[in-house]
Amino acid sequence: MSRLFAPLPLGPITLPNRIVMAPMTRARSTAPGDVPNALMAGYYAQRATAGLIVSEATWISPQGKGYSFTPGIHTDAQVAGWRGVTDAVHAAGGRIVLQLWHVGRKSHGVFHADGLPVAPSAIASGSQVWVAGEDGVGRMLDCPTPRALRIEEIPGIVEDYRRATARALEAGFDGVEIHGANGYLIDQFLRTTSNHRDDAYGGDVARRVRFLEEVTRAVADEAGAERVGLRLAPFVAGPGMDCPEIVPTILEAARRLAPLGLAYLHLSEADWDLAPEVPMDFRHALREAWPTAIVVAGRYTRERGEALLDAGLVDAIAFGRPFIANPDLPARLAEDLPLATPDPDTLFGGDARGYTDYPHAA
Repeated sequence: MSRLFAPLPLGPITLPNRIVMAPMTRARSTAPGDVPNALMAGYYAQRATAGLIVSEATWISPQGKGYSFTPGIHTDAQVAGWRGVTDAVHAAGGRIVLQLWHVGRKSHGVFHADGLPVAPSAIASGSQVWVAGEDGVGRMLDCPTPRALRIEEIPGIVEDYRRATARALEAGFDGVEIHGANGYLIDQFLRTTSNHRDDAYGGDVARRVRFLEEVTRAVADEAGAERVGLRLAPFVAGPGMDCPEIVPTILEAARRLAPLGLAYLHLSEADWDLAPEVPMDFRHALREAWPTAIVVAGRYTRERGEALLDAGLVDAIAFGRPFIANPDLPARLAEDLPLATPDPDTLFGGDARGYTDYPHAA
């Protein structure tokens, strides 16, 4: 039997297969309030045959928001909305964790009382975020130059992660995943290109890793390390994030966090055409440094995923876009059925069209 369809113990739960649904922003929450809703519950429940579902990125506080119609986890209404989602997934036999998100500088002034997002340093990202206007239509807008966080503010953000973790468990999630990838706040602290601090949170590797360590320890303390995953992206560099030290920084972070015994480490890999391959020496170094499960995501096919599983370098494969148009993706992969292609015009925002209307295979 293919290892892709073998069970995988992951902390207190056992995945029936090693096919993970990767976190994907779909911008369908209810506004005002950015509350998860019945449409979202149906969407996730349709995909409950995944070994594990990682929810779309979910902001931990108003300060952490960067895109319109993305859900939060810091209000009672949001917790209640997410409870509807987790109940639906569990009723369908699935398992789901919440991805904890603070966007840092990848945000827009419209989301912040003082008109500025925060970051390790006051350096513009050169990126854009999706913002809905008064007409409800989303548009890509330039991110402003953020303000640098004062050192006395940082413990409060760590506490926001802890509170969000408690609320996620209250909402019925099987665990949480810390989003430390793709140019968002934690990733901004890790990289020399976005972190020019000269205090305890910037400079050498140990100080740039400190914020990630403090967040991870707080989350693990709240949930139990066995219910916590961490997503990192050493080989994904968006605008202004091409740090020459990021690979050794990620490996050092893995070594420092390994004693905590987290449930898994989730690598977000490049998923565009002609993207560079992750070097095998890095895969071997990470396998040596990290004692628990490793999940990888990045335009994987069944064949590519099985090759890494068979080599013992990873333990599960996360699929993103294929899950959009193929709610029964594990069955299609098992039976080698053709995969449907998602409609690019309905990826972000909207209603059930291009969200819950993709059929299962006949």
